[in-house]
Amino acid sequence: MIIHNVPLDVKIQNLQENILAQNPELGSISGDIEARFTYRTKRGLIKIVIYVGSETRKKLLHKKPKIGCLNCNVVDYLVAKSCFKCSSFNHRHQDCRGVETCPLCAGGCKLKECRSPAGQ
Repeated sequence: MIIHNVPLDVKIQNLQENILAQNPELGSISGDIEARFTYRTKRGLIKIVIYVGSETRKKLLHKKPKIGCLNCNVVDYLVAKSCFKCSSFNHRHQDCRGVETCPLCAGGCKLKECRSPAGQ
C-alpha cells in the first residue's frame, strides 16, 4: 500500500507507532505494518510504501489515517512486471515463450534496431 502526503517529520522507523498512537479506532494492529521505502514526488510530497496484513489493509482503505497533523490517503501499491523480450506482462524474459517484439513499434525488430519515429 502507499500512504500519500506524509509529513516530513515522520520517519520510516517510527511509522507504525505514529499510526497506532493517532488512530486508536484502527484497533490493535501492532506488528502488522512494515514500512518498505519512501519517495518524494515532483511536487515535494512524501509517500511511504508499506506492507500490511489483509485485515489492516481493509481498515486503512476505509479510513484516512491521521499521521502527524495530516489525514493521509491510502491506496494499493501495484507493480506490473513486463517482459523485455515480448513486451507482455506477468512473466520475465527468462520464462518467455513469445515472439520477440519491439516495445516501441510492436514489430519484429529489436529495440536497439528500431527505425520507427518513436524510437528515433
